Amino acid sequence: MRIRREITTMAEDEQASASAFSHVPVRLPRADELLGPAFVAAAADDRDPVYIDATLGLGGHAEHFLTAYPRLRLVGLDRDPDALAMAGERLAPFGDRVSLVATTYDGIEEALASVGLGATDSVDGILFDLGVSSMQLDSTDRGFAYSVDAPLDMRMDPTTGRTAADILNTASHGEIARILSTYGEERFAGRIASAILRRRETEPFVTSGPLVELLYASIPAATRRTGGHPAKRTFQALRVAVNEELDSLRDAIAPALDSLVVGGRIVFMSYQSLEDRVVKQELTPRTRSTTPEGLPMELPGSGPEFRLLTRGAEKASQDEIDDNPRAAPVRLRGAERISRRSS
Repeated sequence: MRIRREITTMAEDEQASASAFSHVPVRLPRADELLGPAFVAAAADDRDPVYIDATLGLGGHAEHFLTAYPRLRLVGLDRDPDALAMAGERLAPFGDRVSLVATTYDGIEEALASVGLGATDSVDGILFDLGVSSMQLDSTDRGFAYSVDAPLDMRMDPTTGRTAADILNTASHGEIARILSTYGEERFAGRIASAILRRRETEPFVTSGPLVELLYASIPAATRRTGGHPAKRTFQALRVAVNEELDSLRDAIAPALDSLVVGGRIVFMSYQSLEDRVVKQELTPRTRSTTPEGLPMELPGSGPEFRLLTRGAEKASQDEIDDNPRAAPVRLRGAERISRRSS
């Protein structure tokens, strides 16, 4: 197995690794139903299908596809060095069929080049399982979860960039309010930003506990009773801002679509409306004809490049949610490449 960049991580004991590997991959049967036909078609053409897992995490989806499709080649992307190390351990039995690349998902073109593949017409299936991974949520020292008092870090790659604490302690009132409103759709963004600035005048934010207490105090009791945990939207907003998730996703979709062969398929699993909105905005133009309205026939090379495999954003069934509660917020969209437009 090839790892294209050196990955440094803290040692994980055997018990922690076993627990991490026990997580059930979200919406796995549906992902296989949508992506599998592309892998089967490639093998029928006597090609080794190429699969990009753009958000590798602990490698649960990747392990399934490598097992189910014996000729499959995986290119797994993740920015989190701990996730790459643990996924590498999990996927080691598949040997040279696996290439892991330390990058964000908008680094698809460079990742393909690093493993000897072209940026266009080289990939049969792609999965984006967006948001924060199970490992990151379950790590008590990363600050992603509001249920434990932990350092306010929230970086998916803990080696670079500003932390959530940096934002809270240095950003202006306007920037904090914008982050909470835009990325968390928080109704009380201005009120919370004011409270953050007042508190940091006496003591900087270091861990998540004081922030959760501040959010309880800032959000009206009536909203707390009906709107879910009062910290949920703020923590989501800070995580998205720290990791520049929406910009990275927006920049990743076009090269991902371009990399697919005709007949190749792509699946997106979004965990919040902002992600799903970006996916829809980027997919829509590629599924429509560019022939001007009013012409009696479609101009050559102007037909849609992709067809949608799902009707809107699919949600998990209640049975799926009962088996894996983390499937509850997922909005799933899939598409298949049907042609390539003339340049």
